[in-house]
Amino acid sequence: MICSSSRTIVIPREAKFQYPKIYKHSHLNVKTYVYHWKPRFQSKDFSRLIRSNFRRMAIEPLTSGASGRINALFSLRALRSFLLLLNAVVLFLVLPFRGTRRASAIGSGEKVGKEVKQESRRKGSSSSSAAVVRVPVAMLPHRSAAVVVDKEAAARRSLAIQRVVQDDDNETVREFSLFTSARGDTLFTQSWTPVSATVRGVVVLLHGLNEHSGRYSDFAKRLNANGFKVYGMDWIGHGGSDGLHAYVHSLDFAVTDMKMFLEKVLAENPELPCFCFGHSTGGAIILKAVLDPKVEAKVSGIVVTSPAVGVQPSHPIFVVLAPIISFLLPRYQVSVTNKKGLPVSRDPEALVAKYSDPLVYTGPLRVRTGYEILRITSYLQQNMNRLRVPLFVLHGMDDTVTDPQASRKLYEEAASTDKSLKLLEGLLHDLLFEPERETIMDDIIQWLNCRV
Repeated sequence: MICSSSRTIVIPREAKFQYPKIYKHSHLNVKTYVYHWKPRFQSKDFSRLIRSNFRRMAIEPLTSGASGRINALFSLRALRSFLLLLNAVVLFLVLPFRGTRRASAIGSGEKVGKEVKQESRRKGSSSSSAAVVRVPVAMLPHRSAAVVVDKEAAARRSLAIQRVVQDDDNETVREFSLFTSARGDTLFTQSWTPVSATVRGVVVLLHGLNEHSGRYSDFAKRLNANGFKVYGMDWIGHGGSDGLHAYVHSLDFAVTDMKMFLEKVLAENPELPCFCFGHSTGGAIILKAVLDPKVEAKVSGIVVTSPAVGVQPSHPIFVVLAPIISFLLPRYQVSVTNKKGLPVSRDPEALVAKYSDPLVYTGPLRVRTGYEILRITSYLQQNMNRLRVPLFVLHGMDDTVTDPQASRKLYEEAASTDKSLKLLEGLLHDLLFEPERETIMDDIIQWLNCRV
């Protein structure tokens, strides 16, 4: 048969065509072809049929069917095709920059695949009756990357838990707990509770970029000795929490998580004044959180050291390119901050301890993380005058990571009636790991004691 609307020819096997009889319908101006079948197939008759069919297609005038195909150019299906083409072009343009990352992911996937294979061999003797087919993870690059990230986060969490369990200080009870965020991520949290001192207040501690809450254990124990129970949270992508190490898709996630964690702490300590301490980017997270009137009403004061309210990128062009690159290649790493880069302490032993810690990220900054820091600093610069909680700001004047003059501006523009600023000559970024750390801790504790 021949269907004139779709030009479809269906030929039965072992068939023969006679030359078709043609009937013309005057009222439709359409020719109808009727074919009679014979038992045998003859190629010359079939060739004649094909020529006749194509001749008819060539002279047929434009009809509504063709106009429908033209209208289809503006349909949703055409739009989807265009978007797919555009996506392919973008991937083609950025492909040279993704080579290293893809190779790394696949390499990690192959490693995981070998481990799975070895596991299956070990179990093969006990379950030989059931044939199990395991697909190497390297064959699934996207899933392998997720598996590697999850495995790496689990290893970090295990180490963070181990350090809490092995801390046998007689003056402090150190405990850990796992906290689930609104997005379903598992966050590692820990607490330090004084054994002999009476608890007079609570401090919620937030670490800086690339580090974790466990680094502030000495500071937490000093607070314990002065009657303050301390809670620490590893924000997303850090320490024992979920996520790619040191990758933050949005610092608003960390702000939201901090608010939820603060609610949990307040529920456990309803009658105690609650303070917040944050270092560097952790300080910026706390500052943005307390701009929320609901959080502001529940916090008795905040202390920030070297807050990230003013950050200078490695090159001015990064400010322009950051939104674009962070969208296209969010996990791409830029060599602007690592262990061979900007100094953060004048104490050599403190530097060795930091950069030999597996829970501290020492690799290049990820583009999305850097862009998120620029974004939160820009927000704080425009909203400093909304800050009304009691505030204590400390900053080293020789800090090359965050701008000490931005801390001065924070102090001057904050609407807080109770605010203090201490700029320390010659000190660098990590104030609580400088040689003068004991004096700085005493200043913070004295400020807290005056507000309990």
